[in-house]
Amino acid sequence: MDWIDLSYLVGVSLAGAIARALRRGLPAGWRLRLEAAPPENLAPGWIWLHAVSVGELILADGLIGWLRDEGLRVHVTTGTPAGIELMTKRLPGWDQASGCVTGGAFPVDDPVGLRAFLHRPPGAFIALETELWPNLLRELEARGIPRIIVNGRLTARSLERGGPWLRRAASRLTLVSARDPESAERFRELGAPYIELGGNLKADLPHPAPLHEGWELLRAAWAGHPVLVAGNTVAGEEALILDLWRQARKAVPELRLILAPRQPRRFPEVGAIFAQAGLRFHRASALWPQSATDWSEVDALLLDTLGELPLAYREGTVALVGGGWTWQGGHNPLEPVRWGLPTLIGPGFENFRDLVEPLRSAGLLQVVALEGLAEALGCALAGAPLRPGFGGDQPPLPATLRGALGRTCSFLQKFLPIER
Repeated sequence: MDWIDLSYLVGVSLAGAIARALRRGLPAGWRLRLEAAPPENLAPGWIWLHAVSVGELILADGLIGWLRDEGLRVHVTTGTPAGIELMTKRLPGWDQASGCVTGGAFPVDDPVGLRAFLHRPPGAFIALETELWPNLLRELEARGIPRIIVNGRLTARSLERGGPWLRRAASRLTLVSARDPESAERFRELGAPYIELGGNLKADLPHPAPLHEGWELLRAAWAGHPVLVAGNTVAGEEALILDLWRQARKAVPELRLILAPRQPRRFPEVGAIFAQAGLRFHRASALWPQSATDWSEVDALLLDTLGELPLAYREGTVALVGGGWTWQGGHNPLEPVRWGLPTLIGPGFENFRDLVEPLRSAGLLQVVALEGLAEALGCALAGAPLRPGFGGDQPPLPATLRGALGRTCSFLQKFLPIER
């Protein structure tokens, strides 16, 4: 063990020891990780699939289904309380009564935290996007266990900040299935030895789970009204969107609103913004009204739940995808585009450039600066059917965005304990 491995091991072991000593006073996310352990009945060759939080868990749907159908035992880990909450909801669908899929928290990356996971070692470790844990990768390498990144995404900033620990971790990867050529090149510069271009799994997600029955009453009450769906909004965007919505209602008085903040921790804050604005709104997390008449008195739905946004876009007339007006990262525009909704995003879409560029070239979305957004929204509302998502065939995605799941699975087959 050289100084790079030793310095990381000493640092993370010290941090783990302090965290365990202060366990009661730590945030919920840390406590979850300190208590993380896999099920005791894991069969030899089990697959450890790690999805750091909500977005990655949603991204994992197709991959988990493929692993399950291959007869592999899968244990899914996540690192946040919001991730645990969503995982609990999704596990029954992932498992389909097969007994093959379980889930829990991701451990602290020190010897104590990893002990339970390595006592009965996995057949492979698969992480989504950019999860490089130096001690875990070192331990897995020592045991000859494949170490894989899928939908690999690496930004220029992450590459610049990649110090010796991150570079050593990348050098230990068995496979990176990168989501775009730029990420592939950055992983190569970071030191990953084997890289394939898999494409973005967001373009190959299976059909989302149906919304609960309460949506039927909302759908009936708002059937004759256009609906603006604003998804994945970040700080500062909710107030902007409320202003836009009010302006649009001057021309379209019956316009309704569904708004989903990106981060669960901001749900109370956004609820307060709605209340201060005097909106007649309902929280999706609260008990739903029991009649369409009750919903007819509601102007806006605050979607403060997890995992419902991809299908909630289908309830709309026009979509705004947040993260690009007061931030520079952007968010996934495919979710509303799939349903044929006119979709508007902001110019700050750097984290989703591989999706935005082909979709914009195909005429499936508009990139609109804030100063032109009111006009663009008005035009979109004037030209759109009430519910494009419930129409006929939806627009096909550009060819460059298809087949990511199949390619990724073909790469994985070389490293997983699958009978051929």
